[in-house]
Amino acid sequence: MTEFTPYLSLFGGVLIGLAAIALMAVHGRVAGMTGILSGVIPPATPDWAWRAAFLAGAVAAPLVFIAAGGSVAFSVPVSTAALIVGGLIVGIGATYGAGCTSGHGVCGMARLSPRSIVATIVFMIAAFATVYVVRHLIGA
Repeated sequence: MTEFTPYLSLFGGVLIGLAAIALMAVHGRVAGMTGILSGVIPPATPDWAWRAAFLAGAVAAPLVFIAAGGSVAFSVPVSTAALIVGGLIVGIGATYGAGCTSGHGVCGMARLSPRSIVATIVFMIAAFATVYVVRHLIGA
């Protein structure tokens, strides 16, 4: 079971929201990780520099947190093969869904985008169904 950390979760959510607002205010762009990453992978888009900086910050932030004395409890309870299959499924879903959960759930819903609201509802239903199947039907 995952430890409940309401204050850390709230703080993290506020930071994500502030980053999304800053990106929209400065660049007029939605902070969807899939879209940001796709602009860095060759052939890179002309605005690749801010995308690379955003991704570098997403990688560096936990490292800075750890260097400041924090700790990140991390475990992967599935096999490498399961991670690869899951990553492919998420990539396909993000492609067909015209974005990822961060783009639709955080930014799209904040802009009251009907497409993002529907996409987020579908993500949540799929997540509930997956947890039910894995925990109650398969018994993993």
